[in-house]
Amino acid sequence: MSQKKTALITGASSGIGKEFAHIHAEKGGDLIVVARSIDKLNELKKELETKHKISVMVIQKDLDSASAAQEVYDEVKSIGKQVDYLINNAGFGGLGQFNQRDLANDIAMINLNITSLTALTHHFLQDFIQKNKGKILNVSSTASLMAGPYQAVYYATKAYVTSFSNAIAEELKETNITISNLMPGPTASEFGKLSGMDKTQMFNNPVSARKVAEDGYNGMLKGQLDVLGGLSLGQKLMFKLIPLLPKKALLKQVGKMQDV
Repeated sequence: MSQKKTALITGASSGIGKEFAHIHAEKGGDLIVVARSIDKLNELKKELETKHKISVMVIQKDLDSASAAQEVYDEVKSIGKQVDYLINNAGFGGLGQFNQRDLANDIAMINLNITSLTALTHHFLQDFIQKNKGKILNVSSTASLMAGPYQAVYYATKAYVTSFSNAIAEELKETNITISNLMPGPTASEFGKLSGMDKTQMFNNPVSARKVAEDGYNGMLKGQLDVLGGLSLGQKLMFKLIPLLPKKALLKQVGKMQDV
């Protein structure tokens, strides 16, 4: 890394987000890490600062609250920190028949996966446009390419992330700012356990969070529009064929793989 860059990473306390932090630190970049768990963030800060001689700023924030994104932005601005890379990684899912799931939980999922991601992108994009440089990586999912019976809200939130990221990437095509969309498949992380997805057929052979993060980070540096993270060539081809498949048959298959 020719010049030290600062990356702000949400959901940095575990899984793919934590791996993003390690990758950026290994390249000599400073970090602003955001998550709910202050203990895990402080542990990460200590490890990365000691190992890589970089600076790590910790922000404890529950991003499923309405004001969280503004508060994160204000905190970063208040100390005069300039963000070069914004990695919107925080998100959660949940398994079950929609009418039987807790509505408050699904609304919180929408707030985190969509509302906070949108607001953080908007806030930091203003700064990027002023200096005509910066990179944004939004973590979506291969789930964004189809509807997901038994994970209706989660799949829908990720469809939003992909559509939103792609649209803004086109709006910014005449600038030096890029927005990349990372679409991981099933990944070995706390996400799968917390959502219950690790018990489904979908998670029979998950890839490592490190591999997904490497693909996403490298894709962001190259300014790629969409990055299929951690997938084999065969899996990538399969996902590219999804729009051509009969919808009812696809829904039936996806539902079957997720009905626990």
